[in-house]
Amino acid sequence: MSDAVLLQLLDALADGERHSGELLAGRFGISRAALGKRIDKLRDWGVMLDAQPGVGYQLREPLQRLSAAGIAAALPAAVRALAVSVSVEPRIDSTNSRLLEADPAQDPQALFAESQTAGRGRRGRDWVSPFGSNLYLSLAWSFPAWPARLTTLPLAVAVALARALATLGLPEVGIKWPNDLHVDGRKLAGVLIEPRGEAGGSCRVVVGVGLNVGMQVAQAGTVSQPWTSLAAALAMRGRHLASREAVAVAVLGELALALRHFQDHGFTPFATEWRSRDLLRDRRVRFEGGEVGDGIARGIDSDGGLVVEVAGERRVIHAGDVSVRPQ
Repeated sequence: MSDAVLLQLLDALADGERHSGELLAGRFGISRAALGKRIDKLRDWGVMLDAQPGVGYQLREPLQRLSAAGIAAALPAAVRALAVSVSVEPRIDSTNSRLLEADPAQDPQALFAESQTAGRGRRGRDWVSPFGSNLYLSLAWSFPAWPARLTTLPLAVAVALARALATLGLPEVGIKWPNDLHVDGRKLAGVLIEPRGEAGGSCRVVVGVGLNVGMQVAQAGTVSQPWTSLAAALAMRGRHLASREAVAVAVLGELALALRHFQDHGFTPFATEWRSRDLLRDRRVRFEGGEVGDGIARGIDSDGGLVVEVAGERRVIHAGDVSVRPQ
């Protein structure tokens, strides 16, 4: 059973209306039993689909598949001037993995996926990727020379993502060091940056973004930490969610401009806004990684490390997990 066959069935159901099983089976020239197997496979993809005997099948929400041409055409002129190529794949292992393997001569190049079978978060964690519910994007960018303080790039990317969400109606987003985006005490998006190159020479980065757009509880699977979606956060505020394609345009646009600004100016254009969105500042935190301990977060240093005050002394954490402790 190929992905192409399943995508045909998914597109037939995309309007969110109820569709007769008999008519669907006839349309594709298959038996009702074979149709049932395809429906089960779509559920394995994380598609939320209801079945009612004698009535038919229906997606719980209409499906908005992404269009590479539509995204590229809708990008602002300043972003189009950067000549970012845009591709969309229905199902792949990981957008970051694919772009790490891609020809750097084609950079900057953006790759969206409707679903990932091996999506990755920070520190090797899996990223849950139900089909057509969220935004999975990677952008490959080649710097002509290794940027000074490349370690601050994750923070700049987090600011860019927060800016995109503000244009989509959610300015209340905060940043949990180094680059997780949270709202209402729950994680909304994460970033994974993978650099390639040698010090003193050229540098290539692949920036991966996972943004929860419309994921539902039943689709979250193994997600253990508190999370939310853009749809839920906006609904709580009585605001309207734009189409997934509009979300894709906003995120890619801000991300591409941020990488260009970082290339020219480093972290400086992002520093003030990062500090204004810092969710850990002056809060008691626990850090785990190279070392384990508790302290008070005191912002970031010039290299993007988290400054933590421990027993009156300041330490800088460059990698690891940080969680807020009770005050």
